[in-house]
Amino acid sequence: MNALVRPLLRPFTALNHISGLPPLVIACLAATWLVWGSTYLAIKFALVSFPPFFQMGTRFLVAGALLAAWLRWRGTPWPDARQWWHAAIVGALMLGGGMGFTAVAETTVASGLVVAFIAVGPMVVAAFNLAFGVKPRAVEVAGMCVGLVGVLLLVRGAGFAASPAGLAAQLVATVCWSLGSVLSLHRTPLAPGAMGFASEMLAGGALLMAMSLAVGEVPQWPPTVGASLAWLFLVVFGSLVAFNAYMVLLARASAAVATSYTFVNPVIAMLLGITLGGEAVTGGEWLATGVILVGVVLLMWGKGRGARRVAE
Repeated sequence: MNALVRPLLRPFTALNHISGLPPLVIACLAATWLVWGSTYLAIKFALVSFPPFFQMGTRFLVAGALLAAWLRWRGTPWPDARQWWHAAIVGALMLGGGMGFTAVAETTVASGLVVAFIAVGPMVVAAFNLAFGVKPRAVEVAGMCVGLVGVLLLVRGAGFAASPAGLAAQLVATVCWSLGSVLSLHRTPLAPGAMGFASEMLAGGALLMAMSLAVGEVPQWPPTVGASLAWLFLVVFGSLVAFNAYMVLLARASAAVATSYTFVNPVIAMLLGITLGGEAVTGGEWLATGVILVGVVLLMWGKGRGARRVAE
């Protein structure tokens, strides 16, 4: 096992030496880069037995309950009323809208293309940050324009063009996730530490279950073995590990570092979708993904330059 794991961790060890980032931030980057790149294919596998909102709702309720129970056992207090309200807002946006509609999109669109579209998230975050006085630099504006071109190319490809409903669902998901990320920093902070993450998952999971009931979703019972294993992977790694890692990055690292998973996730998801999921991705869609990633690189580079000048 060590022989398999060490090559995957070697780039992060090198990153630690080069960047000087704290070990916790490096570990969280590894979780968001590697784990989230594979969760979108897991969502696709779990959809065989678990409908979109039901799948996401049960996933976050179980993960949130496990995390909250462990924290309470260690003596961590429950969030107060204001913090629960914030958890409900952020959970509704990031989990109810973001993850719920991502699962809806995956019912008709390849998981790799869904993640490629999600790569525009940092650009949407930058746009929302304008409302809080955070103005983009010229290179960041250039990155957003390049990314927009990539999105236009992507949605004209075979995957999204064949499913307008899937495209609409992914648009909703991307906007909701980005808005929730921004509000959690500027307006609706969660309870300190992991209890904030647990309360968000509980609130978001409850909303997703209500959405599942409202649209009349009926899970397959008994579920297939593959769908069950995919759901378990999403609970343990996608929710308890990677999602909490992302929230830690939002709190302890720059926005550019926190959203850097968007560089890696589309490539990992596309490769896994093709090799394990039997998905088809055209050359034009690969090109569109590349254009989007160039836009993200420009955006992150601009943020990094701005951060260094402030530090100086």
